[in-house]
Amino acid sequence: MALEITDANFEELVLKSDKPVLVDFWAEWCGPCRMVGPIVEELSKDFDGKAVVGKVNVDLNSQISANYGIRNIPTLLIFKNGEIVDKQVGAVPKATLAAKIEAQL
Repeated sequence: MALEITDANFEELVLKSDKPVLVDFWAEWCGPCRMVGPIVEELSKDFDGKAVVGKVNVDLNSQISANYGIRNIPTLLIFKNGEIVDKQVGAVPKATLAAKIEAQL
């Protein structure tokens, strides 16, 4: 299951991770986010132990969203060693996101 990432645990779960991290910035009211949500859950199982997969609810965690300039959702950021190494804005197929994670392993 994808981790719930918050303003409080972002640094520990994302920036200090020794694995690549996919972060899905989403909101309950966002239609495309609901399309991407199940894909993110599948990726969390597919990459279990190899990468960290988590979700940030932008309505509840405005600090992280502001820090990374999230204006459109869903926005998916991939971090490695605390730095953004890839970005995807909008809904895309699972294979696209899987390839982006694979590239960072």
